[in-house]
Amino acid sequence: MRLPARRLLPVPALAVASTLLGGCFAGDGATTATGGADGRRVRLAMMQPPRSGLSPLSDDAFKLSRWSTAETLVKLDSAGDARPALATSWRQDGRTWSFEIRTGVTFHDGTKLDAEAVVRSLTRAAGASPKPRILDGVELTARAADADTVTVTTAAADPLVPQRLSSPQLAVLAAKAYAGRTVNPVGAGTGPFELTAVNGTSSATLDRYDAYWGGRAKAPGIDVRFVPDGTARAAALRSGEADIVEAVPVSQAALLDEDLVTEVPMPRTNTLYLNTRKGPFADSSLRAAARAAIDAESIVKGVYEGRADVAEGLLGPALPWAAELRTPVTRAKPGDPAGRTVTLGTFTDRAELPEVAAALQQQLQKAGFTVRLDVREYANIESDALAGEFDAFVLSRATVLDSGDPAAYLYSDFASDGSFNIAQLDDPSVDARLGKAGETPTGDARRRAVVAAEAAVLATDAAVPMLHERVIQGDAADVVGAAHDPRERELVTAATHVR
Repeated sequence: MRLPARRLLPVPALAVASTLLGGCFAGDGATTATGGADGRRVRLAMMQPPRSGLSPLSDDAFKLSRWSTAETLVKLDSAGDARPALATSWRQDGRTWSFEIRTGVTFHDGTKLDAEAVVRSLTRAAGASPKPRILDGVELTARAADADTVTVTTAAADPLVPQRLSSPQLAVLAAKAYAGRTVNPVGAGTGPFELTAVNGTSSATLDRYDAYWGGRAKAPGIDVRFVPDGTARAAALRSGEADIVEAVPVSQAALLDEDLVTEVPMPRTNTLYLNTRKGPFADSSLRAAARAAIDAESIVKGVYEGRADVAEGLLGPALPWAAELRTPVTRAKPGDPAGRTVTLGTFTDRAELPEVAAALQQQLQKAGFTVRLDVREYANIESDALAGEFDAFVLSRATVLDSGDPAAYLYSDFASDGSFNIAQLDDPSVDARLGKAGETPTGDARRRAVVAAEAAVLATDAAVPMLHERVIQGDAADVVGAAHDPRERELVTAATHVR
């Protein structure tokens, strides 16, 4: 969907953006905007800086995937079904899956991809603390059956093993990546672009890997800059300093040429998480009062300028079967807030979230709460959110980010032992529904089990879904083949280039 250009960037905003961009894509000797005779390097402006030194065992894995430098055994097609990548085929025998490893693949350091390399990567991920969220509740063991075959065994039969192995957090890297205490992906992937340099949280450089098993990439390389400020990212596209800009803020989309902006509905839900363990929202009636106070439609119109969908549940229009299967949920009746003070947190990395938090503050105060806002950069607030230091927290959350199946997201966020349980939820009925969803074979039965698990979560009011976002991406007019991926796994591919 193309967005209309409705107004020009005001002069003060442009001045601020120029200041923020100062030297954003300036050449530094290691990164230049020009390549050889086969085209220019792709200049990419990304929103969030690395959180864990680009370790694939963290959310940074999705950057490595979007830059086409780290690859997995399996990839997902547009329908979420598993397709071959570094594995060419697989089969299931009870709790064990056997994967045939693609031959003729080399890592960026020249070493060969084989079964032992795959086992090394999967074993490191399975033993990580915390685990990659795709492995929440999953005990996984990988072994080399022979040089080209890997067996993956789980403690219980798991119908989603191929989909799990598509997660960028289970990327296969060369042995050199695991030499230290942290995983270092520089020069260790198998993709069409080799990560050659990382400059802290400011930039990264990737060069084309000519020995790529899937064929030579069209672009000679990628120059990445991390630009947390949304106005600055949009200005980089307007000024020609960036070729591809991710996550253009809604407020900036209408300021850009309509031919440069693409809007894609995505499986991402903007949700208010309520702390069920301590504070005012340990009381289910006060959670119900917060839920009743929220006017999501006004937030969609006022903050997102209509470029989002009002949520009916945790799973949005990117998963149309959810709405078809959903039934009414019985919830607690609202109580009287009586002026109770709550601390509402969110982060600045997504430009709309502070505005959403401010709107929620007004709505909750109108309902009788006293609300204190705590807004920081994500890197400085995540640990407190996971530790339950907030009464409420606004989060923009991808619902099928890892496996293409929402059961993993639901488990991670709402299981009593979930790794991203911001709501601090510990509910046996929710755990039971989540467990059933996770063990049900793929297909209609699994979809029904997932929707039943969603209903169990909604019944607790631990999470109040407000809206489903659409990703807005900016591509310069001379960019060809940039990916527009709702799952945020692809961005610059082997086919992407600048004319």
